[in-house]
This record gives sequence, C-alpha cells and structure tokens, in this order.
Amino acid sequence: MARTNFDMLLQAGCHFGHLTRKWNPAMAPYIYTERNGIHIIDLHKTVVKIDDAAEALKQIAKSGKKILFVGTKKQTKDVIAEKATNVGMPYVIERWPGGMLTNFPTIRKAVKKMANIDKLMSDGTFSNLSKRELLQVTRQRAKLEKNLGSIADLTRLPSALFVVDVMKEQIAVREANRLGIPVFAIVDTNSEPKNIDFIIPANDDAKDSVEVILSACCAAIAEGLEERKAEKADEKAAEAQAEAEEAEAKPARRPARKAQKEAEAPVEAVEAPVEATEAAEEAPAAE
Repeated sequence: MARTNFDMLLQAGCHFGHLTRKWNPAMAPYIYTERNGIHIIDLHKTVVKIDDAAEALKQIAKSGKKILFVGTKKQTKDVIAEKATNVGMPYVIERWPGGMLTNFPTIRKAVKKMANIDKLMSDGTFSNLSKRELLQVTRQRAKLEKNLGSIADLTRLPSALFVVDVMKEQIAVREANRLGIPVFAIVDTNSEPKNIDFIIPANDDAKDSVEVILSACCAAIAEGLEERKAEKADEKAAEAQAEAEEAEAKPARRPARKAQKEAEAPVEAVEAPVEATEAAEEAPAAE
C-alpha cells in the first residue's frame, strides 16, 4: 500500500519545480512537463520513490540505527525538528558544523563540554565566578545548545542522512558520500541527484511539500521502531519461558537420582551376605 498518493502530493504543491533556465539536466527523468517557465515534477514517480525511501528507512530504524535529518532552510526548520523529535531521531536545523561526520570525535567533545557545563552549574561550582565570567559561560552554553543540542544523543555516526535541499546542504552530502553513509533527499529540479542514494523528486522549498513527505517517511520509521520493540518483547518472553522450563526440570532430576541410589543400595546389601556365606563354606573345607 502506497504511503502517499497523487492527490495528496498535488495539494501540497510537491509538483512545482524551479525555473526552466535553472534546471539540472540530470533531473530530466523526473520532470513531467513545463508550464509558464516552470518545470512540473512527475508526481507518479514521486509516489514510488517515497515508498522506496520509506521502506529503506523503516529497515534502518528496525535495526536500531540512527537517521540524521538535515535542513537549515527557514521555512522547513520547524517541520524537520517536529518530525524528527517525534521518532526520536537527531537533526540539524541550524548551520551545518563542518566536519560533523568526517571529524565526528571533535563534535562529540563539544557536546561533552556542554554536558560538563551543565554538571558544574548544577553542583554549584560556578557560584564563585564573577558575573562577567558566568555570563561568558552561559553564552557559550547557549551557543552549543543551539548548534549541537539536537545531536546530544548521537554517540556514534548515523547510519543514514535525510536531507532537505541537497544544493544548500551539499557539504553534508559530501561528508556522507566520503564515509559511505546512504543519503535520502528531497531533490528539486535544480539539484544534482548523482550523489543521492534515495532520490525523492519534489519541491524542497514549500513547507507543505516537505511536511507531507517527512510525515510519510517518519511514519515508516515509527513502524520500524515498534517492530523492534515487539521483537525484543518476544525475545524476553522466550528467554523467560526457557528459564522457567529449566527451573521446573531441575527438581524432577533430583528425585530421579535419589530413586536410582535407593535402587542400587539393596543390590549391594544382597551381594554382601552372599560373599559372607561363600567365605563360611570355604572355611571348613580348609580345616
């Protein structure tokens, strides 16, 4: 079953591309026609591409891996933050910090620095600082929170990137390509689709267009997370059942061993008198 349909995408304005003079010829397979100097995207292909991307994202989420959402456009910031937060995924909606993927340990140090500032503030270590020093620390903390607060829980490199507008986020795409991280992206008619693993041809400027695509993809991610929870619950139940069966089997083994010992004891007792009788019979013969 398709996660979106033609009418839904049409209503959201996903079909509007860029001016024909700004187009990228590599996007020709996804362009339906031209109208009033603007390229119109083929939404039938967009529906198929959304389904392919959503299924791949679902499998990534099901395996317990992280997907990093990237989009620094003003009109799409809030949508990306909301959708990514709903499925518990990290996101970047402010300036992309250069080297965030290729120099990930340095970014982690900055995140740890933010955590250390919080810890020192909570235990009263900064209470002896002057007002000026405290203001400087507070400003530094606010700056780190703005740029890196949304990736505080990202302890390792993400397994995939979801990018809105590959032209604006080309540094992020290059870093992901360099590390072999798959890139999912909403690609407009003026963008280069060559370095994108999962292309979603659509309008990347309109808020409604981005929202309807992200909703479909995040719904798939949520399904993957739910399936992962269900599998874990089944595994725990199976382990508990196995432990219970093992516990029941242990008391049954003990009586069996006890009965075996009792069965062996009379045999030894019978053998002992027989040996004594034979010794007594041999004694007179010796005399």
